[in-house]
Amino acid sequence: MLRVGITGGIGSGKTTVCSIFEKLGVPVYYADLKAKELVNTNLELQNKITHAFGQKSFIEGAYNRAFIASIVFSDKEKLELLNSIIHPFVLNDWGKFCQQYTNKPYVVKEAAIMLETESKNSVDYIVLVHSPMELRVQRIQERDGVSKSEIEARINAQMSEDEKLKLADSVISNDQKHSLIEQVLTLHQKFILL
Repeated sequence: MLRVGITGGIGSGKTTVCSIFEKLGVPVYYADLKAKELVNTNLELQNKITHAFGQKSFIEGAYNRAFIASIVFSDKEKLELLNSIIHPFVLNDWGKFCQQYTNKPYVVKEAAIMLETESKNSVDYIVLVHSPMELRVQRIQERDGVSKSEIEARINAQMSEDEKLKLADSVISNDQKHSLIEQVLTLHQKFILL
């Protein structure tokens, strides 16, 4: 079974691309959503985060996202520390997910920071969803209702698009000029044959 990674910067359209794969019957693992779930439910993970970032990391058992974001999006080392704590739990869960679908030709793992982490080693093939910066900013503002400066801070905390383009096996262009469906269908046919 082929393990395909779908990645891209914040606001690039990864989730939209993955929803097309799902409509084709492909099992999709949403790593970022699973990470949030694990942070809220896994006591061992919660203890590790609290040990690294302090008691304010959780308020009455709930993950204090705003507190953690205020630390990690302005300090690259702290972001790497948080990722190094959460990622082993997600990788373990991804392994369990893959075991459920060994009868499928391929599965998809969607993750925002796949290329920056060991997550890239958990897939066989990486697809980058690439979108122009102005479209990404617009999508994030509409989706999250945050300021342009907050968005730029998030984007700057991630690997540059140029670096990602060099590391990807394929690129899906989400620029409102090329059909996402056609690009996904082309990759789907390729993955079935691999």
